[in-house]
Amino acid sequence: MKNSFFALTSRMKYISRWGLMRNTRTENIAEHSLETAIITHLLCELHNRRFGGNVDVSQAVLAAVYHDVPEIITGDLPTPVKYYDPEIKGAYKRVEEAAAVKLVDSLPDDLKDAYEPLLKESEDPQIARLVKAADKLSALIKCIEERRSGNTDFAEAESATLAAIKQMNLPEAEAFIEEFLPAYGLTLDEQTR
Repeated sequence: MKNSFFALTSRMKYISRWGLMRNTRTENIAEHSLETAIITHLLCELHNRRFGGNVDVSQAVLAAVYHDVPEIITGDLPTPVKYYDPEIKGAYKRVEEAAAVKLVDSLPDDLKDAYEPLLKESEDPQIARLVKAADKLSALIKCIEERRSGNTDFAEAESATLAAIKQMNLPEAEAFIEEFLPAYGLTLDEQTR
């Protein structure tokens, strides 16, 4: 239906993540996208201020906000399934692209070109890397929160996610892990002292 894009995006709150895992608290893609955007903002600032970069922070944050919007149509395919082999990964990428086209078609013609690039991976490779790192850091935070709640089901996911982040060799992600991640293991009282 024409002009249903924003009604569709409001459904992000109904799409749960971590479908194969027992969760102490369910996380949806709206929450995850906000956290990813906040972390992307930080990674961009670190990139530009500490590591000599010149990335467009606004474009990166927008890319992060919209990075999972196609999942409104596709649902959140669990990582072990999505990346099982190159054939499945490629097929799922095509499904996500088809979902993005369907979402763009739900916009008025004069707005399509403003939103279409946001529903694809950024053409700027640095933005794409920073958003991907923020996405992984958000997943790592979820694993830490679950572990702190006594849920050991996320232990392997936590180790694998941390290893995947380290393999990115991104100094901004390393700085996040060193400087900001430890606070996620603290209580609210400890965080606000």
